[in-house]
Amino acid sequence: MTTLTSPDDLLIAVPFLVGYHPENSLVLISLCDGNIGMAMRIDFPRDADPEQMDSLASHLVREKADAAMVVAYLPNEISDCEYLMAPLTEAIEMRDIAVREFLQVHQLRWRSMICSDKSCCPPEGSPLPDINNSRVAAEQVLKGRRLPYLDLEHLKDSMAAFPPNEKLKRKIGKVAKIDYESTEVLEKQREGALAVTDLFHQFRTLGSCSDEGLIALVLVRLQDLQVRDYAMGITDPEKIELLASMWHWLVKTAPEGYVAPVATLLAAISYENGEGAFAARALDRAFEDDLTYPLAKLLRRVFAAGWPPESFAQMRADLHPKICATLFAD
Repeated sequence: MTTLTSPDDLLIAVPFLVGYHPENSLVLISLCDGNIGMAMRIDFPRDADPEQMDSLASHLVREKADAAMVVAYLPNEISDCEYLMAPLTEAIEMRDIAVREFLQVHQLRWRSMICSDKSCCPPEGSPLPDINNSRVAAEQVLKGRRLPYLDLEHLKDSMAAFPPNEKLKRKIGKVAKIDYESTEVLEKQREGALAVTDLFHQFRTLGSCSDEGLIALVLVRLQDLQVRDYAMGITDPEKIELLASMWHWLVKTAPEGYVAPVATLLAAISYENGEGAFAARALDRAFEDDLTYPLAKLLRRVFAAGWPPESFAQMRADLHPKICATLFAD
């Protein structure tokens, strides 16, 4: 995330951090040595539940944060969030974490709850900044990040399936499944890993793939755990945005019964990229396809525990060479 130098910058950054323009939300952002970490969003609390405030603050500890920023997006019927400010600030500061900013947004106006200078923070608030004329937004787009969705519903709709592709379904039906009792298991797994790589190369060039045979092979082989974990491991900082776009496209392309592996790959890469809301919606898609999919269950626990994205990335990076050694051993 880019450098934030003002409340306007923070208000522009939040939609990029959570993936959409939040409403009726409380957003908590971790900082470490001035760098922005994870953004945590919950539905706007109607009361200051001490356990909930304590839980939010504990996530900052797991993020190894030394400071935090809070943005409260109030429902129309609530005009002030002061009842939340004291208990949440206390829960954060008792962990030796400083609260750098606490903004309140209500009916398209914002004000700082910790600034007493009326010349910059008038009691009636200031208009929300225009995302279309923002340095922060321009920098995020140049880095390859998608523009925030209008709201949560639009984010959900972004993963809706494309119209059924009967040709793709026929191609899927022709792909031989892996017989784990045969001697060809490794050959089929290697075939799947190479297909994932081929798909990435085509997507990098064209922004999609029209080869239904290749798509079908990838979707069938991703049902194998080794191939799926290989696909998860090819992420690196240079191509994370492109891979995220590819898995997003493939989630919408995959027919029923083949969505869960792709959706968990999208969830993992989105979480690693700091897009928590997008990762959560991708998990929803996985569960819609397969309620029992083990990796989706594991990722849900990881997300709920507030694992730092870099820890998840390190675990993936440590696992990938071992998978490659198994798949491509001579």
